[in-house]
Amino acid sequence: MRNTPFAKRSLLVLTGTLAATAALAGCGGGDTDKPAAGGSAAPGASAAPVTIKVQAWYTEPQGNWNATVAAFNKTHPNIKVVYEGLSEKGDSQEGMKKLDLLAASGDQMDVIMYSSAPDYAQRVGAGMLEPLDEYMKKDGFDPKAEFKIDTSVNGKYYALPGKMIEWLVLLNKDMLDKAKLPVPTDWTWNDYAEYAKKLTSGEGASKVYGSYFHTWKEYAQLALGNDPEVPFFVKADGTPNVDNPKFRYSLELRNKMENVDKSSVPYYDVVSQKMGYRDVFYAGKTAMLLTGNWMVGELALNGKFDTVFAPYPKFDAKDTNGYTTIGADFVGVAASSKNKQAAYEFVKWYTTEGIIEQGTFFSGWKKADLNKNMEAILKSGKPELTKFIDKNSLLPTLKVNKATKLIVPPTFSLQQEKEMLSQVELYLTGKQDLEKTIQTTTKKLNDIKASSK
Repeated sequence: MRNTPFAKRSLLVLTGTLAATAALAGCGGGDTDKPAAGGSAAPGASAAPVTIKVQAWYTEPQGNWNATVAAFNKTHPNIKVVYEGLSEKGDSQEGMKKLDLLAASGDQMDVIMYSSAPDYAQRVGAGMLEPLDEYMKKDGFDPKAEFKIDTSVNGKYYALPGKMIEWLVLLNKDMLDKAKLPVPTDWTWNDYAEYAKKLTSGEGASKVYGSYFHTWKEYAQLALGNDPEVPFFVKADGTPNVDNPKFRYSLELRNKMENVDKSSVPYYDVVSQKMGYRDVFYAGKTAMLLTGNWMVGELALNGKFDTVFAPYPKFDAKDTNGYTTIGADFVGVAASSKNKQAAYEFVKWYTTEGIIEQGTFFSGWKKADLNKNMEAILKSGKPELTKFIDKNSLLPTLKVNKATKLIVPPTFSLQQEKEMLSQVELYLTGKQDLEKTIQTTTKKLNDIKASSK
């Protein structure tokens, strides 16, 4: 789970931490472990197993790391992997802050993960990640042929995709039946808004909303997620993409649902009450939850009621069904690692065979079988809870999903993201109109891009 991106964090502190990180990466990594032609250690190295750390924010229930690490260790006797969780809450933002601090303090880091393209890009710019191109070239491993998404930055690979995130809609089946609404299989954002109105009931503390939108950037650019080529608020070079009909529509849709129809939890309530999207859905406070496919694995462990699934809504009824915003875990080798070849071996294994072995997430590997991937996730859950997951709607939804292009933005995009979200906040709380929001956001994003030069 990620913390709200609207929380005000000091850019000076983050910049200072990353600057220290870059300095350490430059002097700590060196040429300690150049890529070898094969195996898990460079020629002449000791036959004793090397110990590497895998550091991420996942808890054991979320990531099934004990079994995953054991599977790798069994087939790679020259490498011993130790998993180190960085958040007791499974919070990726907390985990990334700790990674920055570990890097700045010079602690051992080998395999590290980031949960979003902007976070990944910024750490690439800070020198925290080892380029993987030479390792893959000597290994005969072609990432473009192996993965559904391209994680390169300026033509170089610093990470490979772990879990692949495609978005979908979770619906409370009992509430859907009560409203006499069918499970959607091909619908628009206007249809979604109509469903939300019909699924909203009650007043005050007992009110149930039809919809819930969290505080992340994905919820500010809903309809942009339907764009196959530029599904992001900035383009790959950092040029603003907010004066775009789909971005404008996304903000208008949220304002209408939250402040006019009152069919979606208001932004102010989400932030002031520090709502967690899982809690809202599990507590039956919303009938629909637009979210990523990682929730399938979580439902298998925490489900409370019958849940059905629908595809990501479309911008226009004539559009191709299934285009959805996407994301990934970016799994790379720390530039400061003293065992880079061994760390690379784990990264390659984990992002291909390992995700299936893990049995908690959907894979971005082209060779993964979707049916087996889904069954492995359900098998890793609790039988008394997986019964709540409707496979008859889940599998067709997964099959209809079509990944849009992954935009790995410039290293300064996190600053742009914070500025965009702060302007969206002003709009959704009635402090400025849509035109001012678009104009101000465009100017500020351009200013950040210009200052980066």
